Amino acid sequence: MAQTHTQSPGLKNPQRKITSKGQVTIPIEIRAALGLKQGDCVGFVEIEKGAFAIVAANLCVQQLKGLVKKPQKTISIEEMSTAIAARGAGL
Repeated sequence: MAQTHTQSPGLKNPQRKITSKGQVTIPIEIRAALGLKQGDCVGFVEIEKGAFAIVAANLCVQQLKGLVKKPQKTISIEEMSTAIAARGAGL
């Protein structure tokens, strides 16, 4: 099945080569649209089989608050260690 991709009207050449290290240069138009700066992180989200979207992963810590819910039951360090050991032993 052929896939169609929309090209940004301001982007002259949407294709980029992958370097021997697996790196790709993100065009300045896309970096600007995503608000990316040097040192920022990006994420890749599969939107359908064989198609990915690039997303800015530059949220500040305060924006991440509440992302992980508190556990219903707290456990001790010893209980954690026992669970990890059991999991590692394949139990």
